[in-house]
Amino acid sequence: PYLALLGASAVAVGLVAGLGEFAGYALRTASGYLADRLRLHWLLTVVGYGLIATLPLLALVHRWELAAALIVLERLGKALRTPSRDAILSHAASQVGRGKGFGIHEALDQLGALIGPVIFAVALTFDGEAGYRLGFGLLTIPAILAIVILVLAWRQEPEPETLESITPRVNRPTEASGSRRLSGPFWRYTLFTALTTLGFVPFALLSYHVEQTGRFSPPLIPLLYAVAMGVDGGIALIAGWGYDRFGLRTLAAVPVCIALGTAAALQSTTGFIITGVVVWGIAMGLVETTMRAAVGELSAPSARGLAYGVFNTVFGTAWLAGGAVLGYLYEQLGSRGTIGATLVLEIAALLLFWGLGVARAHASYRAQSVS
Repeated sequence: PYLALLGASAVAVGLVAGLGEFAGYALRTASGYLADRLRLHWLLTVVGYGLIATLPLLALVHRWELAAALIVLERLGKALRTPSRDAILSHAASQVGRGKGFGIHEALDQLGALIGPVIFAVALTFDGEAGYRLGFGLLTIPAILAIVILVLAWRQEPEPETLESITPRVNRPTEASGSRRLSGPFWRYTLFTALTTLGFVPFALLSYHVEQTGRFSPPLIPLLYAVAMGVDGGIALIAGWGYDRFGLRTLAAVPVCIALGTAAALQSTTGFIITGVVVWGIAMGLVETTMRAAVGELSAPSARGLAYGVFNTVFGTAWLAGGAVLGYLYEQLGSRGTIGATLVLEIAALLLFWGLGVARAHASYRAQSVS
């Protein structure tokens, strides 16, 4: 809405959104590789979060072209920071359990995602550009605090790899292959990630379906999203504990929850829709916790940034492509077509999952945890 308020056309708004998403995902593999190669994990994380400062700068611009450039720059910052951030987190979380570490991160992330829009909504009580400028200005405070905390953490632990208390054996590369290579189990897991994510219906499509059913008035639909995000944050802590307790086997729950959540949410009755939204939130919590933690178990510490870069690139690309395909199927075949495609993809993901050598990986993981 802010770009439109500054005079951007619908085409320009769509182009900026698409370019921003492309920058946010396509560059993550390169970012992760550079982080490992040049040992720049902290620097890329700080710079990436520093680019969040472009959002408060939106309060100062009066042309939509400048605002668009700032938005794309912020997305670029996300591409820079995400692989390095996840690599650092995986090293640190190995001290207490990667599942718990990523679970806490996701819970706090959702808390921030709730508080931020509330603050912005209060600012928007002022009419027109003034409300947006106040909202973007208020975002300066948490942005500065985040950078300060990151710099302090950098000074305290300049070498995050030294925090690693578990050296993964399931994917330990040989000396001949090179320590920065990613081996077969990781790539099979990446394929599992792609299939799982391709069938994960975006909430935007779910909300479109809900609106079409007429079961909920338009003002209530954002509340359904809030419910899903609340479930996401809450289940993340439980999912993290479960991952640390039961290991890689917990990943089997991800495609199951995606399939069940989609099948329920795309029905036309209120009860099924609410149930589906809750299960969709559970699936998202599992994705953001267990699937990210698993990357740490399937990659060597020296290749951790590259591993998370590849994982995030594949996840983001599959998410965007899957959303487009599932939306097309919904338009052509209705909810049954979308549900059918999701079921096929998630069943395929489950079949592939059991080909990952889960029992061996789990045994190795547990052996390292107690050693």
